[in-house]
Amino acid sequence: MLMELIAILLIGALLASISELIAPALAKWVALLSLLVTLVPLYSIVVLASNIEQGGWIVDESTLWISRFNISLHLALDGLSLLLVLLTIFMGLIAVLSAWREITYRCGFFYFNLLCSLAGVIGVFCALDLFLFFVFWEVMLVPMYLMIAIWGYDNRRYAAIKFFLFTQAGGLIMLLSICALVLLHYQNSGQISFDYHDLMLHQLSEPAAFWVMLGFFIAFVIKLPIVPFHNWLPDAHTQAPTAVSVILAAILLKTGGYGLLRFALPMFPAASAQIAPYVMIIAAVSIIYGAIMAFSQQDLKRLVAYSSISHMGFVLLGCYALTPLAQQGAVLQMLAHGVSTAALFALVGAIQYRYHSRDLAQLGGLWQVIPKLSAMLLFFVIASLGMPGLGNFVAEFLVLVGSFKVNPGATIAATIGLILAAIYSLRIAQQSLFGPLKLGSSLDLDGREILMMLSMALLLIWMGLHPQPLLDLAQQSVNLLPAGAK
Repeated sequence: MLMELIAILLIGALLASISELIAPALAKWVALLSLLVTLVPLYSIVVLASNIEQGGWIVDESTLWISRFNISLHLALDGLSLLLVLLTIFMGLIAVLSAWREITYRCGFFYFNLLCSLAGVIGVFCALDLFLFFVFWEVMLVPMYLMIAIWGYDNRRYAAIKFFLFTQAGGLIMLLSICALVLLHYQNSGQISFDYHDLMLHQLSEPAAFWVMLGFFIAFVIKLPIVPFHNWLPDAHTQAPTAVSVILAAILLKTGGYGLLRFALPMFPAASAQIAPYVMIIAAVSIIYGAIMAFSQQDLKRLVAYSSISHMGFVLLGCYALTPLAQQGAVLQMLAHGVSTAALFALVGAIQYRYHSRDLAQLGGLWQVIPKLSAMLLFFVIASLGMPGLGNFVAEFLVLVGSFKVNPGATIAATIGLILAAIYSLRIAQQSLFGPLKLGSSLDLDGREILMMLSMALLLIWMGLHPQPLLDLAQQSVNLLPAGAK
């Protein structure tokens, strides 16, 4: 089923590329249909997940690929993977709808890259062969680079190259760590294996475990991203088209958090526990720094990008608190942040499409002329700052509660980030929605945009009022972490 899921997206990518030869507008319909077709195997997987014993793998598929090095097409799905795959498909649909009117040239090639990137992301969330994991890691990056470089704004090439260099450097470090891990396993067992389960059975001794773990850690926090590896993100978001910002914020950043929970923590429990106190301090610094930088921005898109750095600091804090409650909060934060921040980027894109500006100094009084868009922007701004009753609040609350008994100082510092989040969030609402009207009237949200916004708003409300099903699925993966990582 997992191979089918990836194959549907890749076939859809090829069909979207070819369909442009028939009619340019056909490509977006092919992309939308391809994502809707993936709901068929996803439904089967969800039904299977509801009947499987808690703590087990929902789907586990493996086929030998490169026999000489014992590399296999090993794809598997547990609760954590399932949540992120569902998020990927949902936000993929949102991205396609966001690009509906914005992408007007080389449409087939754009949707080809979009679907290929989504296929790579799903491969990352499902691959349990580390060589295959690295292949999918690279597959998801190249299309993102092309989409920023070709369809971005004025300074798009600089932002695309910066994005590619940072993420490629992280990928190279991860590849070196994978090779070192496989080599050390070979020296101890006499067998070459890239399989996750085989490598989990053989725990490395110090100091090798520390250095291999550090390679994985750096690769994943670059993607998260965390200070001081964050520099690529604001530029990438600022120059990327709206659909790419949606995918980048909602999904690609989550591959970093997933990598920490799937690989860095369970494969190197002792080494992870060794650096955990320092990582929690880095997470708190990232939370505060991202919030301060968000407050200082005039470009709405850049402001939301810096807020992502702050929010993803909570993911890192929850992961390295090494408590089940905080790690569940980290998973929920990845989901809630993915939805709320993607919605903010989509709304900023809608404002730019109408007024050709993202400058807070030029906006004002939008509620008077586009009340539906303004109401949605206010809702997601409130969601982003962590209003009780919405998913972001539950996630951040779990992270803080689970982290406090481990490192009270870092946790208290992280709560300052919540106060700062309220300040910059309310600044967005005040300067753009209220006050005197600075720009002319424009069309309000259309039916397509209302459908997008309402679906994300309802999802956040559900996550805030009834998060237990998501927490149960996250708990399955947290239970798989060895005792040393808890």
